[in-house]
Amino acid sequence: MSELQTLMTGISFGESPRWHDGRLWFADWGAEELIAVGLDGDAEVIVPVHSFPFCIDWLPDGTLLVVSSRDCSVLAMDGDRSLAPYADLSPFSDKGWNEIVVDGRGNAYVNGGGFDLMAGEAFAPGIVVLLTPDGGARQVADEIAFPNGMAVMPDNRTLIVAESYAGRLTAFTIGEEGSLGDRRVWADLGDAAPDGICIDASGAVWYADVPHRCCVRVAEGGAVLDRIELDRGCFSCALGGRDDRTLFMVTREWNGSASIAEDRRSGQLVTANAPEPGAGWP
Repeated sequence: MSELQTLMTGISFGESPRWHDGRLWFADWGAEELIAVGLDGDAEVIVPVHSFPFCIDWLPDGTLLVVSSRDCSVLAMDGDRSLAPYADLSPFSDKGWNEIVVDGRGNAYVNGGGFDLMAGEAFAPGIVVLLTPDGGARQVADEIAFPNGMAVMPDNRTLIVAESYAGRLTAFTIGEEGSLGDRRVWADLGDAAPDGICIDASGAVWYADVPHRCCVRVAEGGAVLDRIELDRGCFSCALGGRDDRTLFMVTREWNGSASIAEDRRSGQLVTANAPEPGAGWP
């Protein structure tokens, strides 16, 4: 691995990074802004999103989807950058929505935590909801211990979910209609707290870890292949860049849940060269 490079500073609370159309896009939860930044560090606010949290991904036709947790909805960004309703998540839960991934067939998977962390509610397991291209919506998984990052393997047959409160990456086999089955532990991570994730061409998974201030690459089964130590909590990661071998990591100072509301602009976007290019979705 190469030395770390800082691409951007002054971020309030970065999450949900995605490489798209030559730039790294991410959600700044604290500022309630969707931001895109080039490899030269030139950043642009794409659109304000008045939700904490929110997350993003793209449909195969290039339509950007934004999960607005505050109003339990999924929005689609039009060409003029206005946000229009795409799907209603309120029938499934009103406890907040955390992450989205769209597979190669246009199926969007959205997960939620099951409880309101900001309100101090007691833990309850979360769910995954499937949004299909024909407008359908249904729950496809439950009993997930704080679902966080999600990614789909390049063959469109496996969805991986980070269970932050269980210290593991959990895999599901994706059925022809987008259903999830054959639930299994893809990697037991011990005392880790996996947050955002991404997949590389070797089939390994990078996961961000906030309390341990690191980003770790693991093989199926949990063997650690690479580990990047950071000076603050790592909330998510993405592979991209000119050759898809740049690992982007969104980081922030973290002192427990009480620091969620802090806006000291301690967030950074840092990069490193990765051993394998990105693959799969997002």
